[in-house]
Amino acid sequence: MLEASRRWRAEGRSVGLVPTMGALHAGHLSLVELARGENDVVVVSIFVNPIQFGPNEDFERYPRDPERDAVLLGEAGVDAIYEPPIAAMYPPGASTRVRVGGVAEPLEGKARPGHFEGVATVVTKLFAAVQPDRAYFGQKDAQQVAVVKRLVRDLDLGVGVRVGETVREPDGVALSSRNVYLDPAERRAAAGISAGLLQAASAYAAGERRLDVLRELIRARQGRDHFIDLLGNGLAVTLAVGGAGFAPRWLRLGFPVAARKGCGLSLVGPLSFFQMKPAGWKLFGHAMFELSQLNVTEVAEFVQRNFQNLFTKGAPTR
Repeated sequence: MLEASRRWRAEGRSVGLVPTMGALHAGHLSLVELARGENDVVVVSIFVNPIQFGPNEDFERYPRDPERDAVLLGEAGVDAIYEPPIAAMYPPGASTRVRVGGVAEPLEGKARPGHFEGVATVVTKLFAAVQPDRAYFGQKDAQQVAVVKRLVRDLDLGVGVRVGETVREPDGVALSSRNVYLDPAERRAAAGISAGLLQAASAYAAGERRLDVLRELIRARQGRDHFIDLLGNGLAVTLAVGGAGFAPRWLRLGFPVAARKGCGLSLVGPLSFFQMKPAGWKLFGHAMFELSQLNVTEVAEFVQRNFQNLFTKGAPTR
């Protein structure tokens, strides 16, 4: 891979990399399309990275379909597929790891110790092998994007980090290779979260300002368990956290966050970031966090630190 990349660069050709773990879907292909528009050569890596999975996680059962992936990437016009074996990425005796501080520590980093160390290590190795001018990631994985940006900046890697918009399935759930894990009830709940938010956003954009009406539009699509609620004057949106053995707590932010029953800040599918504006709500992206506990102050600090640009100037954020 490195030899090919050096040849492309010697020819003056720009290289774009789309890192994936395979089991490709339309979200991945949208990143490929974005990369094709900005680079002369597009490389897609497929590597299920074992060191970003913790004990008892889903490394062994993570979806894999290399034949289908190859067909999709061929149809998408990808120039090269990089599929390194585990032994080549982590040969016997390899002990070097890349750890990103700060942004990688709270939220998913706290719930899954070592996860972002694994992500940062594999991304660094992929960058070394492919030597891309630009690399493409989905905004669905917001904390991962923040970690990669910090990694690139702190180590002066010279790679442009591009972030592609979230792609959704027809029922509103953001595409994810792990969506196959959802049972029918979880799938309906995930779709209800998205549908309720979008319905309330449309009503707000059309002029609806009654908090009880907006709240009911959100709640009506969530069934018995209310994952999202509104509090305040309609300009700020509130995070409601609840679940089995978990006392409800409130966090005033510029967007609502979906919480799954019994799991603290978690998702029945990818998490939704919205911003309330005078003209309505704008969808910014998604992140999949699976947390057993929630520290509201920690979440607020993370949002303030990494998503300042999401807030309307002067809008309440706490």
